Amino acid sequence: TLDLTCRKAPCFVKFSEMEKMANIRAEINEVQPLLLSVTIVSTSQFYFIGKKCEILQDMNRHLEAVLKEKRALRKRLIKPRCQESLPIEATFHKYVVDLLTEAVTFIEKLESHLQTVRSIPQIPNIMKNMDTALTKTEVLVMELEELAEQILKWRELQKEVYSD
Repeated sequence: TLDLTCRKAPCFVKFSEMEKMANIRAEINEVQPLLLSVTIVSTSQFYFIGKKCEILQDMNRHLEAVLKEKRALRKRLIKPRCQESLPIEATFHKYVVDLLTEAVTFIEKLESHLQTVRSIPQIPNIMKNMDTALTKTEVLVMELEELAEQILKWRELQKEVYSD
């Protein structure tokens, strides 16, 4: 009977309910960012998995095409190619590769080599022009030296005039 007569005060019941609701809201607020990050990560993983799947499907199609052409490829590999190229022993393959790289660089520089060869007939004229330019330069140097001497003499005269 005592338990029946003891009633909880209604204000405290409401207070405990409000406290429970606040705790539940705090838990929801903590869980929401985690849920959002999990969904973002899972969708990005699905995107990258889809891309990888596409790449694998492309590779699979390519390999299937190679398998379909397997007989033709074998025939081409077995067929002797004597008429198309010269056989080179395996010991010389390294030298052939070096030779090919040098040939490529020569072809790249071929235009500049051709210009150099074309300019060979003009070398005597170029040399004459250089000789005349050199003599003109020497004449100008001598004139400049004379002018410098005259300026130094004039400076000395001016010092004497001002000192007197």
